[in-house]
Amino acid sequence: MKKFRFILLFAVVFVAQMAFSQAVIKFDTTKIDLGTFTESQVKTAVFEFTNTGDKPLVVHQAFSSCGCTVADFTKEPVQPNAKGRVVVTYNAKGTFLGSFKKKVVVRTNAQNGFVPIYIEGTSKPDAASSK
Repeated sequence: MKKFRFILLFAVVFVAQMAFSQAVIKFDTTKIDLGTFTESQVKTAVFEFTNTGDKPLVVHQAFSSCGCTVADFTKEPVQPNAKGRVVVTYNAKGTFLGSFKKKVVVRTNAQNGFVPIYIEGTSKPDAASSK
């Protein structure tokens, strides 16, 4: 009977451990200021993150609401305590110039599955086009 209780207790602890084990994504920063630049310059921001959970982290998608902002990300699973990246590229050509703030949503298998990250800055006309 003691052996049965021990096995049952072990099974319950194992199932509970599996149920609560999960990946967790934690960004070093969620906002990067690209500064002031001309519309012909393409700017890039690199967001680093760490998997602070205890299961592999998989980034499924990183998307924005604007074609001027494109995101690329670490494709392979990020192991616990390892780092990954989301690289956001902003192209101001053909957009409204001036101050902007763009949101990129990172979708993962983590406990905090959807995480917004932001780029901001100011784009101005090229010197040749402002004359």
